Amino acid sequence: MPFTAGQDLGGLWADLGPIPLGRVDAAGVAWALQTLEGWDSADVRSEYTDRESDHGAWPSPVYLSSRPITITGTVTAPDRATLENALEGLRAAASLTDTTLVVYELSAPKQAVVRRSGKPLFAYVTDRIATYSVMVTAADPRRYSTTLQSGTTGLPTTTGGLSLPATFPITFSATTATGLISAVNSGTFETRPVLTVSGPVTAPMVAATYLDGTVKQLIYSLDLQTGDVLAIDTDAHSVMLNGNVSRRRFMTVSGGWPTIPAGASVSYQFQSSTYNTTAMLTATWRSAWM
Repeated sequence: MPFTAGQDLGGLWADLGPIPLGRVDAAGVAWALQTLEGWDSADVRSEYTDRESDHGAWPSPVYLSSRPITITGTVTAPDRATLENALEGLRAAASLTDTTLVVYELSAPKQAVVRRSGKPLFAYVTDRIATYSVMVTAADPRRYSTTLQSGTTGLPTTTGGLSLPATFPITFSATTATGLISAVNSGTFETRPVLTVSGPVTAPMVAATYLDGTVKQLIYSLDLQTGDVLAIDTDAHSVMLNGNVSRRRFMTVSGGWPTIPAGASVSYQFQSSTYNTTAMLTATWRSAWM
């Protein structure tokens, strides 16, 4: 039967790069998606040491492992040449470098960055129909929102206040623009933002304040000049100047790398000993799920 571009084939939808699994593409190729094994949960890494002369064991911290995902289904094309082109497209989509896998869950679409981790398997059923099996792995096991959230602020400023000479009664009317970014994670697992500081700014500092009052600080000991951009990746624990120079050794991490807990918000405050109107802090993040 002929298919219509964009047609829903029923069941789960997913995009492996440009391949619309569970739907019909612009060439009239129907990408039936049958299984998405591994998307439900990543394995865990943990150890248990038996207690000596006692019941039970001592548990180690539990961490999620990488997430291997096996994608299987059937491809139906209008003709043999289109089928061959479709399979070539799937080979390319299961790339050796980073590819975005988007899964359209009922609640909301979620995504992971994956790379090929096994040999793609194809079997011809007819000259227009073939089955496929592709294995990819997400090194980061989180399932992320497809919506990239962001916030930007300048350095805090204070206006108003006490002017001398003063007469009694004295009124203090200073107003402070706090230089804060409120970052909210609506998921069920902690997420890790990228913090970008744009110069000029003197020895910038970013303070993350949590709902329980805990504060974690990132303190950079050098100055940024006009046009300089310092990218702080709290997941990779990297500090890059202008995209290609590591400045990690000049960053003091006080209290640990700041993350955004599950179902919570964190306030990121931009600070410097010297005020500059053009200095900016930008935070980008995605809500995350296990």
